Amino acid sequence: MWRWFDGPSGLPRRVAVAVLALAGFLVSMQLAFFQYGLTDTVWDPWFGDGSVKVLDSAFSRSLPVRDAALGAVAYLIELVLEVTGGLSRWRRPWHVLLLGLVSAAMAVTAIGLVAMQIFVLHAFCTLCLVSAALSLTIPLFVAEEVVVAWGQLRRGRRYGLTWSRAIRGQVV
Repeated sequence: MWRWFDGPSGLPRRVAVAVLALAGFLVSMQLAFFQYGLTDTVWDPWFGDGSVKVLDSAFSRSLPVRDAALGAVAYLIELVLEVTGGLSRWRRPWHVLLLGLVSAAMAVTAIGLVAMQIFVLHAFCTLCLVSAALSLTIPLFVAEEVVVAWGQLRRGRRYGLTWSRAIRGQVV
């Protein structure tokens, strides 16, 4: 039983990330529902009509798919990657490195979207900021496992494995 709590793929960290990703998915879905006209209002206790300005901005409308829907898909991918794999999934680096790549991309996107609210739109959206906070928090939980998986990949390469075998965690 204690094995579940040890190691870079231990359950407490993974459950925390899964909960954060699920929360991000739900927030993004609420925002996407508003952007697609499925709901008339968006909850915003602090910025009033700022959410409408942000969610209905020219940038948001310029994408083929609304940005909140893209965020919901990204959170869902993050959630699936987090709940799949066993307690030693770091030994198969592709899985963990893909999770790290997705979480890093979401963090960079969150910074860009917050910067857009500050410098371009001059308006703020509470749920958008909540989503950004989630996107910036998740990599903090994922980082340790990514570092260990990267070390596993490098170890495989040092022992002469090809990139494809090393990333899949195959042994000599």
